[in-house]
Amino acid sequence: MKNIIVTFILFSASVNADFIAVSFGGAYGAAQQKYMIDPYVKKTGNKILFENYSGGIAELKAQVESGQVNWDVLDIEYIDLERACSEGMLEPLKLDDLPAGDNGVAARQDFIPNALHECAVGNIVWSIIVGYRDDINQKPQSIADFFDLQKIPGKRAMRKRAQVNLEWALLADGVAREAVYQLLATEQGVRRAFAKLDTIKNNIIWFDSWSQVPQMLNDGSVVMGQSANGRLFDAITKGAKFEILWDGQVYDLDGWAIPKGSKNQKQAWEFIKFSTQSKPLAGMQDVAYGSTRQSSAPYIAESIKPNLPSAHLSVGLKASGEFWADNGEDLGERFLAWQIKK
Repeated sequence: MKNIIVTFILFSASVNADFIAVSFGGAYGAAQQKYMIDPYVKKTGNKILFENYSGGIAELKAQVESGQVNWDVLDIEYIDLERACSEGMLEPLKLDDLPAGDNGVAARQDFIPNALHECAVGNIVWSIIVGYRDDINQKPQSIADFFDLQKIPGKRAMRKRAQVNLEWALLADGVAREAVYQLLATEQGVRRAFAKLDTIKNNIIWFDSWSQVPQMLNDGSVVMGQSANGRLFDAITKGAKFEILWDGQVYDLDGWAIPKGSKNQKQAWEFIKFSTQSKPLAGMQDVAYGSTRQSSAPYIAESIKPNLPSAHLSVGLKASGEFWADNGEDLGERFLAWQIKK
């Protein structure tokens, strides 16, 4: 009976909404609600059902292949975007319809490189970093320390997917940033990455949602964890005793996309155009995520800039959506097999 009631409530909410948007929740979702969702609803009167999901393309693929597409707007990580777009899971977008920036510059010139994609409009620049408790005896100085159990004993939190974990393994094993994807495209590189992951496998606690990492750090389940930089920044600003290691950050973009077969594409596209204007994008500074428009710069506080991924690009790696589009299915299966192997 309880499940029936919950299902009815969700169904009723979706019926009353003009469209459904999904993102990652937490402080990031709250910022999107404040600067994108609420202003759009106020301006247009349209109702949005704003839900959370855990990322990746599994749910999206299942909806599209079944013909039961429930979502209308999807916040997608660009590391997944190439594959989702090339495999027909997303609608093509009319990028020339995007409004100019607040500085009057046309959208195609205003958005930063790679932000505009045939299937998505970039909404943040973010990164995956190492977060750690500030009470550990020896603090990590490099990504290699994440894999050094002698130097820093204790459990590590890692997201349950191949992306970034394999890159980190090679970086920690001494591979230069510019050579990571070239090496990972070879069997030798893949084996080397898994061998490095083997060294900490018994000390990994796996997670699905970014919201889990601050909780695990806070309760002492782990001493270090892989995290979205904004999640850690938000926790720290609220008093959590965590610190961020920027070395080895894998930085990327997120963007709004429309699932193939969405029933409310017109409303979805109007929302995307509205929410990717200069000011709404600047609002993501609340969680230390960078804007994808250059015209947002006047709205970014000087005090926040050192906390943005863009301030630490020299020690980071740009995620390659192209690599994962070509290799994601195979490496994803190998990673899952490795993970469950005793």
